[in-house]
Amino acid sequence: RSSDLLGPSDDISKFEVSSLAKESLAAVEADSYWCLTHLLDGIQDNYTFAQPGIQTKVNGMREVVNRVDASLHRHLLENSVEYLQFSFRWFNNLLMRELPLRCVVRLWDTYHAELNGFGNFHLYVCSAFLVHFSKSILQEKDFQGIMLLLQSLPTS
Repeated sequence: RSSDLLGPSDDISKFEVSSLAKESLAAVEADSYWCLTHLLDGIQDNYTFAQPGIQTKVNGMREVVNRVDASLHRHLLENSVEYLQFSFRWFNNLLMRELPLRCVVRLWDTYHAELNGFGNFHLYVCSAFLVHFSKSILQEKDFQGIMLLLQSLPTS
């Protein structure tokens, strides 16, 4: 397990794989293969013709945000901001461009632990991610300001 190789305060981006013993390297390789297979099983529809997986998630996000934060949903609509315009990247890249690597690793670990985490749970994470920044988004008064904020959220 990677938790046996790295401590909670270790920086994963500075870990040297070449420092592993052969047995550990083989175990990491097998675990990595399983994780990648599990990930791809949950997001395969995101990368087929017309990307039905992403389309479904964008529509689901619109519904969730409307239920949870109607004022945010209304503000986006009033300013002609379509969910697809900002959330496509979140669903396509699984938040890798929005969050620091240490957070992505933790998030993906949770996705692996959840039943269909990459396929379903990610929708709710992205919805919560949007709602978390609701106050800042509501302060923006036009399409350009909202889109600039959504494309460079303060997450570092």
